Amino acid sequence: MGAKTAYIEPGSPWENGSCESFNARFRDELLNGEIFDNLREAQTLIEHWRVHYNTVRPHCALGYRPPAPESIAS
Repeated sequence: MGAKTAYIEPGSPWENGSCESFNARFRDELLNGEIFDNLREAQTLIEHWRVHYNTVRPHCALGYRPPAPESIAS
């Protein structure tokens, strides 16, 4: 049939699906809903989102647990 393997450029969604999934969530959950007035505001809001994403937000691949929950100091 003449079928051959297609070469796909690095950085395409086919090459790195988990990165593309993260980028889509980042855009949907933060970037599409914000207008940043300056760099400092963008850095602050993105850092708050990153902490929430890694310590609070449940991830289906982890049994709906956050990847790195904050420890409770006793």
